[in-house]
Amino acid sequence: MEFTGPQSPAGLRTTPSWLLNQTASHAARLISEGFAAHELRGYHYRLLAALAESGPASQADLGRRCGIDRSDVVAAINDLAGRGLVVRAPDPADRRRNVISLTEAGADEGRRMAETVERVQQDLLAPLTAAERDQLTRLLTRLLEHHSRT
Repeated sequence: MEFTGPQSPAGLRTTPSWLLNQTASHAARLISEGFAAHELRGYHYRLLAALAESGPASQADLGRRCGIDRSDVVAAINDLAGRGLVVRAPDPADRRRNVISLTEAGADEGRRMAETVERVQQDLLAPLTAAERDQLTRLLTRLLEHHSRT
């Protein structure tokens, strides 16, 4: 007896959830490899990008904005501070909190990592035209927004 439903290997190859998962796995591998060249990880990039975009912030605010657990933020900030990419200073309004700021070296590293992200996007989406890339981004955004509300 032959079964060719969505759970069969042939059926899976046409299932959007399977295709999204496979593509996401490939994208994650490419990003991880790209960031490894910087000796950093994705969460480091998210923190550097958030600081570049919005300026100095408390560790708690950074964690919320970047979707990183509080304890992981502390470890990541320790890594970045150890490399001279960020500095910690007591919050003048509340000495119990630290404010994290980007250093010039951190801004430079963030820009280099952003270039890596752009190269990965080019590689990942190479088979698509510019219009198809825009359409894919719109569709993925719509899906993500829908499922973020539910």
